[in-house]
Amino acid sequence: MTSRPHRDTIWVESAELTAVREYPAGQFVHRIQAPETAAHAKAGTFIHVTCDSSLPLRRPLSIMRVDAEAGWVEYLFKTHGIGLTALAGKPVGTVLDVMGPIGKPFTPDPERPLALLVGGGVGIPPMIYLAEALAADRSADWQPLVLMGSEIPFPLETGPSQHEVAGMPDDATLGLDLVEGWGIPTRLASMAGIEGAHAGYVTDLATHWLQSLSDADRDRVALYACGPTPMLAATARVAEQFDVPCQVSLEEYMACAVGGCAGCTVRVATPEGPAMKRVCVDGPVFDSRAVFGSAD
Repeated sequence: MTSRPHRDTIWVESAELTAVREYPAGQFVHRIQAPETAAHAKAGTFIHVTCDSSLPLRRPLSIMRVDAEAGWVEYLFKTHGIGLTALAGKPVGTVLDVMGPIGKPFTPDPERPLALLVGGGVGIPPMIYLAEALAADRSADWQPLVLMGSEIPFPLETGPSQHEVAGMPDDATLGLDLVEGWGIPTRLASMAGIEGAHAGYVTDLATHWLQSLSDADRDRVALYACGPTPMLAATARVAEQFDVPCQVSLEEYMACAVGGCAGCTVRVATPEGPAMKRVCVDGPVFDSRAVFGSAD
C-alpha cells in the first residue's frame, strides 16, 4: 500500500477492498484498508473514490465507520449511475484509489449533550459515524438519540429497539441493531410500509421527541442531520421551531472535491453577507440557519 500527503489534511491512498456487504435495493457497504484516512477522519468527512479506471471522475462517499488502529474505513452507497454501479461490482481484493478525509466535520457541543441525530437515505452513514464517536467520547455526558428515515429497505440489520424513548409514536418500534449495541436508542421512519418504522417522515419523530422535553432539557439539545436537501430544510425548520442549534451535512455533486472547480457551491449567509461556499472543503457541514435561513 502506498500513500502520499496532499493539501496537508487530504491523503491519496491505494486502498484494498477487504469486505463487501450487500443489502436490498442495491445498497452496499465496503470496508477498505486506508490507514491515513482512518487516522485523520472525523464524523462528517468523506472520501473521493475512483470507481473504475475507465471513469475520469471520482465519486464522493460519506464515511460511515473507521478504526484508526486497524486502519480501515467503511462507507455505504446505493448503486446509481455508471460509477457507483461499477464500484458495486468490485470484488474483495480490488485496490481502489481513494482521497480522504475531505471536508469540515460535525462539531458536537458538550454543553448540549442531548444530541439528536437525524439521517435520511444516503445521509445515514455520517449519523452512524457520529453516533459511534459520541459513544466512545468520555469527555462529556453524551446522550444521543438517532432517528433514521428511508423509502427503501434500511441498510444494516434492524430489530426492535431495546431502549425506551419518550414521545415516540406507537408505531415507531424498530431500530438499527449496530447503533443500539452501542447503548444508543434509535427509531426509524418510512412511508414504504416497513413494519416497526413510523409511517411518516423522520422529522415527525424529531418533532415528537422535542415536544416531549421540558424547556430545561430542550436547552441541552443540539441537532445534527444529513440527507436529501428537502429533508435537511425540514429539519432546519424543526430546529428553528424548538430553538435548538442545528448542523447539517449537505449533499452535492462534486468534480474535484478539493475546492478547485467550485462546482459544488451553495449560497450561505455569513456575518459579511451572502457568500458562495464550496460544499467539499468549506463544508459539507454548515449551520442550518446559514444555509436554509430563518423565518425571522
